[in-house]
Amino acid sequence: MTKKFLWGVIVLLLITNLATIVIWMKEKEEVITGENTPQLKRNDTVASIGNTDISYEKWLTTLEDTYGKKVLKDMVDREVVLQLAKKNGIEINEKLIEREISLLYTMEGPLTKQEAKAKEEAWRSDVRYRYYLEALLTMDIAVSEEEIREYFETYEDQFQFEASYQFSQIVVNDMETASKIMRELDDGASFSVLAREYSIDQKTKDDGGYLGFFTNGTNFLEDIYFEEADEMENNSYSKPIQTGDGVVVFYLHRKVPSVRFTYEELKGEIRREVALERLNQVANANSLWDKLDVEWIYGK
Repeated sequence: MTKKFLWGVIVLLLITNLATIVIWMKEKEEVITGENTPQLKRNDTVASIGNTDISYEKWLTTLEDTYGKKVLKDMVDREVVLQLAKKNGIEINEKLIEREISLLYTMEGPLTKQEAKAKEEAWRSDVRYRYYLEALLTMDIAVSEEEIREYFETYEDQFQFEASYQFSQIVVNDMETASKIMRELDDGASFSVLAREYSIDQKTKDDGGYLGFFTNGTNFLEDIYFEEADEMENNSYSKPIQTGDGVVVFYLHRKVPSVRFTYEELKGEIRREVALERLNQVANANSLWDKLDVEWIYGK
């Protein structure tokens, strides 16, 4: 992948982590409810250590002092970028967003449907924000057709995303054991628990059989994994299959489809990448605040 794309993913992950920090700004006696906290008032105790109590108010104040300015700046940055993107009629090719969502999935372990939904919503918002920001920062930088074409020919493969499959597996010596595992799975047993109990694959059994993401054609898995997976739904297990390592029952956590681009579809993205390299600076919204009437409690 291109250097800019990799750094974009890193920044996206940092933003996503920062967005999980919640600061409550309520009246002193008002009941406050956080997603992962009970109903509390500011003078309630959130922790006790011997004879010392830590109040909810002290906890909130520490959070505000430590993260308040950064979180508020992030909120302002996002609103500035969204308003300016709308004002300037900036549109982002949805396939670019899908490509980055797909790449982010391949960096994750197994996710429940609820976890995947929550993460994808956050990722989609953050990816769109970053593309809007880059478009705004590079609006006035000229990039020639020749430069765009040369960049495309150099990095074309790195823009494409190949279909990826997320697997876990249980490897056993014989079909009789595999059939027993199938019966237990059909009765609702946990795949990861059965992998720890039955699998002879020492590399994966302690991790519940988890293998990770793979693309078709990899040297690490036989073609039959992908042939079977193409006929399966996400979060389902295969029938027993004979492989060179033994009899395998695998679990398909997720199929992430390929995302392919033509030159015309990538021209706008490549222009932004070349322009950003020419700027030679970290992409942030600082310079955009002056384009709108922004006031905040931290002054200039």
